[in-house]
Amino acid sequence: MADVKFLLTGDTSLSVEFGNEISTDINAKIRAFNIALEESKIPGIVETVPTYRSLMVHYDPSVIRYEPLVKRMKGLLGQLDKIQIPPSDVLEIPVLYGGEAGPDLDFVAKNAGKTPEEVIKIHTSTEYLIYMLGFTPGFTYLGGMDESIATPRLKQPRVKIPAGSVGIAGSQTGVYPIDSPGGWQLIGLTPVRMYDPDRAEPILPKAGEYIKFYSITKAEFDEIAAQEAAGTYVCKRHPRKEGAK
Repeated sequence: MADVKFLLTGDTSLSVEFGNEISTDINAKIRAFNIALEESKIPGIVETVPTYRSLMVHYDPSVIRYEPLVKRMKGLLGQLDKIQIPPSDVLEIPVLYGGEAGPDLDFVAKNAGKTPEEVIKIHTSTEYLIYMLGFTPGFTYLGGMDESIATPRLKQPRVKIPAGSVGIAGSQTGVYPIDSPGGWQLIGLTPVRMYDPDRAEPILPKAGEYIKFYSITKAEFDEIAAQEAAGTYVCKRHPRKEGAK
């Protein structure tokens, strides 16, 4: 893989870059390389963080230095075609669309020349690949949204967006896991806590999984929110079917 670049990003980290675009092929290479790194048991690697087109590798320079680490990682590149990437799970996320929960749904629909109901149908019809997490803990950068509902960001970002807000920005969609500023067009709200520091696993979604949104009523929203508050709600996960949209 002559096109793979090893880029120095600091005293204790480097970035392994597999391309310059967002694609499922590049994502598969990143996932395969991450598995190869885990299986290699190279001493000194502290953490790996997948992104759209690269894998950030944090390491302890007191255990392994930059040059020998890069040499060993380059030796893994020829093995990627042999790596078996495990099937991805689909995480089902309930969403209350429109109204106060999704104040920008009408604008998104108008921008797309569609009704709000059509936007909801399109938005819930796809399984979205989680390319990466970032910006805030558990913020999902998803791929695969239908271009027909792509919408420009807000001209002036909101100072505070409620946790659980589902938004669209350009051809991307995602969920705000905590209260934060943001400029995405808000189309709905999920009662599911995408990030909870008190959970054994604070961040619910995982890079490499898929998210499937489904529409719920206000009554269903309130019921799930109550279960979340009690710590009893469990999001459904199921293996992704081969060739699913």
